[in-house]
Amino acid sequence: MKQLSKIALLTLTIFSCLILPNQASAKIYIDIDSPSFQQFPIAICDLNNISSGSAQTTNIGVALADEIKKYLSMTGIFNILNKKSFLEKMEPGNPDIIEKVYFPDWSLIGADYLVRGNILQKGKQIIVDSRLFDVTRSELIMSKKYSSASDDQKDLAKTIASDILLALTGDEGEFNTKIAFISKNNDSSDIYTIDYDGSNQTKITNHQSLIMSPRWSPDNKYVAFTSFKEGAPKVFIKNLQTGAEKRVSDYEGLNLCGSFSPDGKYLLLTLSKEGIEDIYSLNVETLRLNRLTQSYSIDVSPAWSPNGMQIAFVSNRSGSPQIYVMDADGNNVRRITYEGNYNTSPSWSPRGNRIAYEGRVYGRYQIFSIDTEGNNLIQLTFDNADNESPSWSPSGRQIVYTSKTASRSRICIMNANGLNIRYLNENVNRAVMPVWSSRFKK
Repeated sequence: MKQLSKIALLTLTIFSCLILPNQASAKIYIDIDSPSFQQFPIAICDLNNISSGSAQTTNIGVALADEIKKYLSMTGIFNILNKKSFLEKMEPGNPDIIEKVYFPDWSLIGADYLVRGNILQKGKQIIVDSRLFDVTRSELIMSKKYSSASDDQKDLAKTIASDILLALTGDEGEFNTKIAFISKNNDSSDIYTIDYDGSNQTKITNHQSLIMSPRWSPDNKYVAFTSFKEGAPKVFIKNLQTGAEKRVSDYEGLNLCGSFSPDGKYLLLTLSKEGIEDIYSLNVETLRLNRLTQSYSIDVSPAWSPNGMQIAFVSNRSGSPQIYVMDADGNNVRRITYEGNYNTSPSWSPRGNRIAYEGRVYGRYQIFSIDTEGNNLIQLTFDNADNESPSWSPSGRQIVYTSKTASRSRICIMNANGLNIRYLNENVNRAVMPVWSSRFKK
């Protein structure tokens, strides 16, 4: 894929990683899962340009620092402090300045954490020496050096931001992920992908027909989906590396795509070949089917749990669409949603503890999450749009969804608590059914 080839060309290497002896690498500095979570103030300095000659006059250190700020801001975790508030005097060109931190000045402006570093440009290569400090404890958290081609500053900024996030939270974030979605124009639709930062929108199908339910494989090599390009709804799997498409389900009646199993070996389907919609598991290699539900109700929208042991799905067996959970073999079916008369589109958190879904409230669809036992229900969206099709990020700390009104269709990302909503894409056509990839390898 284009993303992978670009990353392969990024000649970024980590020269060193320093963690102070009294700090374990697994130490978590900030608890972003606390119910009382508030954004953490962080000061990010312009990188000190220690280049010589004409390279000294460029603003490369400012530009890279701004990119790092942009990516950390997308997480919704940090309050990026305005550099106009900084009190400590800098010494441009002095490589030793990154080691000399007067913590009271940073504490006075409210910073909990501080990022500073040097940048050296040598021809078409840039080298960054970065530091991350805990201001409240007056200690160094992380020290790393990076080397990159000078035209790959975006990927370098993502890597530095990811390392900062990993050092503070224990998770590298979603910077190297994509979101697949469907763009509809009247009766024609196709699947697109878009990067986490809203860039690099790419069309990956050319069916120009009704398409539904895109689903990433766990290794990001494939996308499965339902397409009407041959008239009736059939399920296809597209190889994103070769572009080849394989029809894997074309039974009489409905063929609706569900999620891949965590090991990528199975694909959940909803089929009506026996007269009513039931859920099946399809072996992707052999195309062998295993029927999981056998009721007189409509069972749709199956989603695997991250450990592969359970499946969430939607059924109207209680009289209205509700979220149910069953074992992976179809046994031990139990209902988990009871509030609201129309709940659908379940998405299982990668952490395994919660399920996000859309539910109808006063004529509008809103996003909710609930734990897997059916307790601790939380409404996450409250506006006058129809908010639909939630999908969790790989960390389980953010959710992507579509927000639709009569005049616009947006792909939005919010934190798992419903805060810090960010518009990823606004489409004059109708953008629907977003689904988050796993992390692409750097």
